[in-house]
Amino acid sequence: MSGETDISRAWLLVSDIDDTLTGNREDLNRLWQHFKPHRSRLKLALNSSRPAESVDRTLAEYFPGDFQADAIITGLGTEIRLGRYWLESWQRQFAAWPDEDIRKLVQEMGYEPHDEIFQTKGKASFAVPGRNRADEVLERLRDEGFDFRFIFSGTSDLDILAPAAGKDAAMRHLAQYLEIEQPHTVAAGDSGNDLALFEAAGRAIAVGNARRELIEAMPKDKTYRAKADHAAGVLEGLIALGLLPDTSG
Repeated sequence: MSGETDISRAWLLVSDIDDTLTGNREDLNRLWQHFKPHRSRLKLALNSSRPAESVDRTLAEYFPGDFQADAIITGLGTEIRLGRYWLESWQRQFAAWPDEDIRKLVQEMGYEPHDEIFQTKGKASFAVPGRNRADEVLERLRDEGFDFRFIFSGTSDLDILAPAAGKDAAMRHLAQYLEIEQPHTVAAGDSGNDLALFEAAGRAIAVGNARRELIEAMPKDKTYRAKADHAAGVLEGLIALGLLPDTSG
């Protein structure tokens, strides 16, 4: 990692939630107490693959009582929420995407969609056992002329995304909306699902408990690899990048 950090302008931290901010509640509270006084120049967005309802439950049950993010990105980068309201400039990009037609075709092939909570306007999610069968679904969709991105994870989770969707695309859109330049964005994460964020952000923080899949692929020239795990690692990274003061002394 190279280059000095310009702290005279606003920055945006986009952080994964599970196993990045969660994992140690005391460290999460300590990160938040350090972060709060600097919110005028350091914005915070949470970014999760999970649906909004699930993320809201985690925020209510696990995060500090006064915690407040500037934005929450959910549904694999298909939803951006500012406070209680969806960011319309992002949501309307998917208005014409034929998600219902895609669901109908995949169901006709014999595969069940995930529960409704996992579906968004920009994402159609299914249980498709095995990568070979998933490839057959994707080939059929291409043959039918659908335009999409996809993520196959685990042994049977197939997420079909609108071509403009994704965690990385959502971060870029949010930064533009907040009038924060891309070099002044920081991604924090722990797994391969965060790699696209790391590549799109100006800087990145890999927490100490980061998985090998992320460590081996992350852009080394702009990524700080923390020694501490979870939220403590995010705080360590923000201090190392010069975005928060070191108060340990």
